[in-house]
Amino acid sequence: MNDRRVISGGFEVVAFSGPDAVRFLNGQLTQDVRMVAGGGAAAFSCVTDAKGRLQFRVVITADADDRILVAVGRGAGEALEARLTRYLIADDAEGVLLDGAWRIEHFIGSAPPSPEGVLMRGIGRYGVDGYDWWLPPGLEAEPPPGHRLLQGGELEHFRIMQGVPADGVEITAGLLPPEARLEATDISYSKGCYIGQEVISRIRSAGKVNRLLTRFLIDGANAAPGALAAADDRPAGEITSISTHPAPDGGFPALGFLKRGTAESGLHLAGMPVRIAP
Repeated sequence: MNDRRVISGGFEVVAFSGPDAVRFLNGQLTQDVRMVAGGGAAAFSCVTDAKGRLQFRVVITADADDRILVAVGRGAGEALEARLTRYLIADDAEGVLLDGAWRIEHFIGSAPPSPEGVLMRGIGRYGVDGYDWWLPPGLEAEPPPGHRLLQGGELEHFRIMQGVPADGVEITAGLLPPEARLEATDISYSKGCYIGQEVISRIRSAGKVNRLLTRFLIDGANAAPGALAAADDRPAGEITSISTHPAPDGGFPALGFLKRGTAESGLHLAGMPVRIAP
């Protein structure tokens, strides 16, 4: 069965409305907000500082009232609202942190019919086609039949095998988004200027970053995330996530960052051999 369901944690939502809402947010977010205006889709985006470094990773969509909803992890809503509305000066738009925590449930595979009051939005959270249910505070919805719950170590194994970075693990404040390979999911290079755009565009033109998210295979069980070393024991990067389930071709899948210029042979983690995953 390919239809699976993932329960996401609580999110806080900042809602932007007004004639200039889309234009204003396009000057603040790395993603093109026009792609979600009108509803039907959701998309990842980053909020960066003037040096192109990550401040927040968010998910954006639009509701039936043409508001642009900007979702961020629980506890970060006030900070996100303050960061975005700081630049809201001459635009005919308003940003408001909505009361309560929303829930997002994600479905991989076929699209389940959404109950009344639920926003269903297409988005690929795990590198494959999928759909979100956005549930406002207080709304409960029965999960659809036929979607198997994916959770715990099985979900982590799937995420790592897909090479998808996780918030708070691979995706952290101060990250340069291209380091985590977020270009395809979070960044528009054609929509125009936003805060940090010049730096991120320069990285794309140069074609390199000092470290890059990489899939690894660790030849050893019970390894813990930590410093990755080269054959001569020089620092080579960092392993950030390790699956407890073996890969089909041997070794335990892992994610982390490999320093630019590091030879791919001879890598190790606390003495355990590490390979670059094919």
